[in-house]
Amino acid sequence: MSDNAKQGFDTLQIHAGAAPDPATGARQVPIYQTTAYVFRDSDHAAALFNLAEVGNIYSRLTNPTVSALAERIAHLEGGAGAICCSSGHAAQIMALFPLMGPGLNIVASTRLYGGSVTQLSQTIKRFGWSATFVDFDDLDAVKAAIDDNTRAVFCESIANPGGYITDIPAIAEISNAAGIPLIVDNTSASPYLCNPIELGATLVVHSTTKYLTGNGTVTGGCVVDSGKFDWMQNDKFPSLSKPEPAYHGLCFGEALGPMAFTFHSIAIGLRDLGMTMNPQGAHYTLMGIETLSLRMRKHVENAKAVATWLENDDRIDYVTYAGLESSPYYDRIENICPRGAGALFTFAVKGGYDACVKLVDNLELFSHVANLGDARSLIIHSASTTHRQLTPEQQEAAGASPNVVRVSIGIEDPKDIIADLDQALAKATS
Repeated sequence: MSDNAKQGFDTLQIHAGAAPDPATGARQVPIYQTTAYVFRDSDHAAALFNLAEVGNIYSRLTNPTVSALAERIAHLEGGAGAICCSSGHAAQIMALFPLMGPGLNIVASTRLYGGSVTQLSQTIKRFGWSATFVDFDDLDAVKAAIDDNTRAVFCESIANPGGYITDIPAIAEISNAAGIPLIVDNTSASPYLCNPIELGATLVVHSTTKYLTGNGTVTGGCVVDSGKFDWMQNDKFPSLSKPEPAYHGLCFGEALGPMAFTFHSIAIGLRDLGMTMNPQGAHYTLMGIETLSLRMRKHVENAKAVATWLENDDRIDYVTYAGLESSPYYDRIENICPRGAGALFTFAVKGGYDACVKLVDNLELFSHVANLGDARSLIIHSASTTHRQLTPEQQEAAGASPNVVRVSIGIEDPKDIIADLDQALAKATS
């Protein structure tokens, strides 16, 4: 990390974690399509399994292509280390796995992607974990929700679907006072627009499927550890602060310090959960990241133009884009997302649910998909798709009401994006 610490973002997104292949001289990171790696001898094998030496054992744990991607994302986020895995949802479970146990809970924002709300409200119950959902604009409510069994606080930097910006420093202050980590999903912002670790986050998670890859080709996830949390400060995290029975009694926090979480996630998390990223997928994401800053600047420029046009259109009730001066989150941009408010937001169509469906069905340039962060402009009616499993109250809290559509603005010519919306709105509201 130290050799690259002073380099700019545009340089790091191309060079971090990568060097010419020593065996062949290949300049692009090769796709190491292998399951296992030959040990030099028995002592070498034992050293790897004892974590006395860093290297490759089996591709469920580490792979050189995937490791290059993890290192690049760690550099861009300013973290000590990172673990790549099979999807964004896998990354969330990987982030929680070393922290949680039966009877323990997390405090989560009500403004989350619908799949995350379902994962945290329903699926994690099967592990004996639970989640309390709170409006993170109400700091007193966040404090009140934390109890002796809380092991993490979870939010999104730019919330999906509404594009709301979380006051990360304020939430970090609360989690730090409670001695528990803050986990921030930075998918919608990307490390180019927001740096949660600088703002106080302990862990950052990504769906690398989205802006990091940027082309809608592969799924993936990543967990970045800040390396700044003292896992030994209390007895709340025995997997990291006590001898780990699943790894011959090693105390990860004591032995590995700032890298404790990263090594635990590889040696225990990937070993036992098996949420492995494939090397070809990692390769696609590495190539995508090389143009991240260029794409994000265009995404933000286009999103602001489209949101401004929508806000001034009589067929629209409201627009949630934080980059508009009318947004209650506009004042947070300077501190949280100084390079812009992203390209994800919602707008409410006059005519309600039926008008939203007609709008989606009549768009031509936009793609109707359950994804975001693509170079293409995307749209979805969240209430009938991504947030369909939620109650009406949960949909409302998440910003996915029936009269609302979510857009992920791409990098096409903004005039063409607006023209497509204009013709579809004419048909939807006639």
